[in-house]
Amino acid sequence: MGDTQRFTLRFYLSGLSRILSEPRRFFSELPPDMGMVPPLIFLMLSGLVFTGASLMTAVQNPLMSAVILFVNAVGMAFVTSGVGYGVMVLTVGRRVSYTRFFTIYAFSSGVTILASWLPVFLWISEPWKWWLIGTGMTRSLDLKRSQALGIIGLSVGILMLFLWIILPLLTSL
Repeated sequence: MGDTQRFTLRFYLSGLSRILSEPRRFFSELPPDMGMVPPLIFLMLSGLVFTGASLMTAVQNPLMSAVILFVNAVGMAFVTSGVGYGVMVLTVGRRVSYTRFFTIYAFSSGVTILASWLPVFLWISEPWKWWLIGTGMTRSLDLKRSQALGIIGLSVGILMLFLWIILPLLTSL
C-alpha cells in the first residue's frame, strides 16, 4: 500500500487483526514502499479510540483532556521512534529511512494503546509494545536480535533519563 492509496477501515481492522494474531508474519510482509501515511493514520485512529476510552475517567475539562491524551498517544510514537532511529544510526548505521523505521513504531504503538487506557494494562501493554517493535526490527528491517535489543535498551534508557531530568521541571511549574 503506497502513500497514494486510500486508507480504509478494512486496512485498519485487517492490520490490527494480523498484528494481534501473527505479529512476526505481519512485520515480515510489510511492503518496503508503504510510506508514512498509512501507519500514521493507523496510529491516529487507535489514538482516537484510546482518547475516547480514556475520557470515561476524565472528571474535569474533557476537551482539554482529550487533546492532551491524543497528542501524547500519537506524539510518543514520534518521540520514541526518533530516539530509536538516532540510536540505530549511531550504533549500527543508517540501514533504513526514518519513514520505514517509524512504520514499525506506529503499528506497534497503534495496537498497544488500545489496551493502555486502563492503568493496570500499562504493565502489560508497554513491554508488549517494545516486544512488537523488536519483532518489527528483526522481521521488517533485517536487524539481528542483539541489534534490536541494543537499540530498544538504549532507547528506553535515554527516554527514562530524559523523563527523570524533565519531571522536576514540569512539577515545579
